[in-house]
Amino acid sequence: MQKKTDTARKLRPATAMVHGGTTRSSFGETSEALFLTQGFVYPSAEAAEARFRGDEPGFIYSRYGNPTTRMFEERMMALEGAEDARATASGMAAVAAAMQCQVKAGDHVVAARALFGSCRYVVETVLERCGVACTLVDGRDLDAWRAAVRPETKVFFMETPTNPTLEVIDITAVAEIAHAAGATLVVDNVFATPMLQRPLELGADVVVYSATKHIDGQGRCLGGIILSSAEWIDENLHNYFRHTGPSLSPFNAWTLLKGLETLPLRVAQQTRSAARIADTLAEHGKVNKVIYPGRADHPDAAIIARQMTGGSTLLAFEVAGGKEAAFRFSNALEIILISNNLGDAKSLITHPATTTHKNLTPEARTELGISDGLLRLSIGLEDVDDLLEDIEAALATV
Repeated sequence: MQKKTDTARKLRPATAMVHGGTTRSSFGETSEALFLTQGFVYPSAEAAEARFRGDEPGFIYSRYGNPTTRMFEERMMALEGAEDARATASGMAAVAAAMQCQVKAGDHVVAARALFGSCRYVVETVLERCGVACTLVDGRDLDAWRAAVRPETKVFFMETPTNPTLEVIDITAVAEIAHAAGATLVVDNVFATPMLQRPLELGADVVVYSATKHIDGQGRCLGGIILSSAEWIDENLHNYFRHTGPSLSPFNAWTLLKGLETLPLRVAQQTRSAARIADTLAEHGKVNKVIYPGRADHPDAAIIARQMTGGSTLLAFEVAGGKEAAFRFSNALEIILISNNLGDAKSLITHPATTTHKNLTPEARTELGISDGLLRLSIGLEDVDDLLEDIEAALATV
C-alpha cells in the first residue's frame, strides 16, 4: 500500500474531502479501493504474532479495522480536525459506543433534554440499566448544567442544533462547565455537519455523526463515526470497539467516501435553499412560526453567530390547525417526500410528534416545543423555486 496526497499544507475542506486519507494499492487506482474482506493473511506465524502484539503495523480483522474504512475515518479526521476516529455501522451505534465506553455503574451523565428519541433512550434507559444515572437539563440554560453536576458526573451529552426544534446550545460554555467538573463533553453534530460547525474546535472532547445523513447524502447506506483525541480513543473506545463489534462495513465506508467528495457542494446549496424557504414560510399566514438557525429571529442567534458558519439544511415550522393540518399539508406535497430521514439529495418532511419523537410523553413533547402542528423539513438539491411552488400549493389545502 502506498499513501496518497502527501502535502505539508493544511488542505481546505473541499480539497480534503476529495483527497484526504486516500491510500492506493500498487495498481495506482484513481478511485479509492474497496477492500471487501473479513480478514487478512500474514507471511509467517512470527508476523502474525508481531501484528497482534502491536509491534508491526497492519490490519488483523475487519471488525477491528479495514483499509477502506480507515480511509473514511482519516478523511473525516481531516475535516473535523480530530486526531483519531472509529467508524460505526450507524449513527446510533456511534452514540451508544461513545457513551457506554467511558462510563461504569455508579457514574452519572448530564444530557440536554432536546435529543433525538433514540439518543434519549440510550441515556435514560440503556445507561440506567447498567447503573449509570442520567439527569436531563435545558441545554440552553448554563446554570442548569452547573446545578446537575455531581461528584460522580463523568459525561455531558448534547446535540446542537437539536432535533427537531433546532435549538442551538453554546458548546464552548458547556465544555467549560464539563471540564471544571472533570467530565467529557460529547456533541452530536449531525444537524450542523462539519461544514457549518466544528465542536472539537469549540471545546468538545468527542463528536459523533450519523453518516447516514449528510455525509452519504443520497439515501444509500447507514453509517456513523466517533472522532476525538488519540488519547481518548485509546483509553476509552479502542478496546470497547474491538470487542463489541459496532464497526462499519467496508462497502458502506467506500460509499461514504464518495459522499464526502460532494459534501461541501451539497451543504452549501441546501443551506441557501433552506434560508430562502424559511423566509418565505415566515411570511405565510397559515404558518404560526418558523425556526431556522440562519434567521435573525432565532432565539439563539447570538450563539449561532459565534459558533456556526451558516444556518442549516433543515428548518422546522408550525402549521396552523395542529396535526390534521400538518398531515393535510404533508399529503398534498408532490415533490417533497414524507420521510423521517434527513440530509438527503431529496427534500424530506416528517411530523416529529408521530414519528421520530412519538415515544416521548405528551408532556415531554410540550416541554421540547414539539407541537401537533410542527413539521421538520430537510431541504434537498431540487430547484428552490420548484420547492417553493410545491409548498405554496400544499399550504393552499390547509
